[in-house]
Amino acid sequence: MPTFGKVPCMRKMKAQTKWRIVIIVGVLFGLLSVIFPVDHTNPPVTGEIEAPEEVMAILRQSCYDCHSNETVWPWYSYIAPASWLISRDVRLGREEINFSQWSSYSTKKQNHKRKECGEEVEEGEMPLWFYVPLHLDSEMMSKDVETILSWSKGALHKE
Repeated sequence: MPTFGKVPCMRKMKAQTKWRIVIIVGVLFGLLSVIFPVDHTNPPVTGEIEAPEEVMAILRQSCYDCHSNETVWPWYSYIAPASWLISRDVRLGREEINFSQWSSYSTKKQNHKRKECGEEVEEGEMPLWFYVPLHLDSEMMSKDVETILSWSKGALHKE
């Protein structure tokens, strides 16, 4: 390994150099955010899902940010590369199931989507593992999972 004096060249980088790199990377991400912005608008709600109050509370708390037209965009969703990843996740989530366009689904599709919701929650696939640490209130407790499962199987109906 090449050395300069008694210290290997890459072994101890000066603190100033480390901070310069951090600042340069931050500025680059800031510029990328301006050059390649993502759309943070929410389309209108055209036909919201109707479900029992306890189900709606869980859906709003754990699912709506990605699976509705009522996304709450956090501050970090405006900074690249997080902005691109979050925008992609929301777009894909809305394509998979959109609770704000529920009434546009046929009854057969609504039943299928409701069943899929239960399966995804039961298997621990939803909410996504990387979403929960940033949104601690979105974590589903066992009671929440049971409620969603009951609803997905048709045992709970809107009153």
